[in-house]
Amino acid sequence: MIKSMTGYGRVQSVIDGMNITVELKSVNHRYFEFASKIPRNYGFLDDKIKKYIQTRVARGKIDCYISIEMLEAQPADVVINHTLAAGYVKALTELAKVYDLKDDITATAVARYPEIFSVRKAPEDEDKIFNSVKQVLDMALDGFIEMRIKEGENLRNDILSRVKIIEERLEFIEKASPKTLEDYITRLRQRIKDLIGDAILDEQRILTEAAIFADKIAVAEETVRLHSHLQQLESMMKSDDAVGRKLDFLVQEINRETNTIGSKAQDVEIAKAVVDIKAEVEKIREQIQNIE
Repeated sequence: MIKSMTGYGRVQSVIDGMNITVELKSVNHRYFEFASKIPRNYGFLDDKIKKYIQTRVARGKIDCYISIEMLEAQPADVVINHTLAAGYVKALTELAKVYDLKDDITATAVARYPEIFSVRKAPEDEDKIFNSVKQVLDMALDGFIEMRIKEGENLRNDILSRVKIIEERLEFIEKASPKTLEDYITRLRQRIKDLIGDAILDEQRILTEAAIFADKIAVAEETVRLHSHLQQLESMMKSDDAVGRKLDFLVQEINRETNTIGSKAQDVEIAKAVVDIKAEVEKIREQIQNIE
């Protein structure tokens, strides 16, 4: 199924004592581009999340926002800097002695100097945290991809409706082309008759000129290729793969064949039909820029 590159998904859930929020949003991009905003102390998640999202998303500029709030106290050790503590005790004792102060140095008094203590948290289990975040990420991705699929269906319907218009105009060109040659021969005969009057027409010369003109305006090869390209485009629109870049190339080929037909057009109505086709091709080109 066709997917748009525009998507959004957001999920908040409590898992393993963590309040986790994952928000994803994406816009068009030629390749896969990833940017994340993750709490600094969970920076180790960045590359893992990028690689995981890449297994489910092929193209687009993706912004990922993750917040993690620990709801349960984490194990931690309070460590005393004994060298610094001894220095404070010595200094306080000397202060009391020199200035004849009451020596009331207590553990509580020394504890007022916070630099004496440091808190060491237990090492975090990175795999466990990632697996918890991944559960929320999966739910956010499900909604994100569902939105992309819905948008892709709208793009698909619009593009196929334009392909139908192109096919109709192409059929008109195929039917009108032979008449262009017939009209040319009629005009050629009349011109020669106007010039030579009742003299005998040189049929061989007329046939030669007609053959040269027919070769100049022949568009059969281009219309056959254009039909083939349009069928291929319709087939790609049913694919489950990421076909955006292939579609972009195919539309370039469709545009090239259309331009060639236009350069050979010697009839006003055919020229109008070519303009109609080019207008629809341009609209298709704009739409496929949104396809993954």
